[in-house]
Amino acid sequence: MENKEIQGKDIALISYLTVIGLVIAFVMNNDKKFEFAKFHIRQSLGLFLTAIALSFIAIIPILGWLVWIVGIFILLYMWIKGLMNAINGKEEVMPILGEKYAEIFKNL
Repeated sequence: MENKEIQGKDIALISYLTVIGLVIAFVMNNDKKFEFAKFHIRQSLGLFLTAIALSFIAIIPILGWLVWIVGIFILLYMWIKGLMNAINGKEEVMPILGEKYAEIFKNL
């Protein structure tokens, strides 16, 4: 039982390490279905997609740049919070958008 929890924690940690880590975590968890890992994969996917949306907003001169700068700092805070939750074995949603990520990707 403890080994499964450790494996789920490893997969959760990997999901926060770049987009490649997210894909690797998704593939690793595809057949094992650890709930802890699934939760953090959903949160990480939400962060990644939000970062893509912010990059499109950054195309807009001046206002888009300001929104992008603020958004990147917020995403950095959320990423650190999610990573720390995965390290500590906590299944807490990220601040600000974490609830939405869990709701949108609940079938993942």
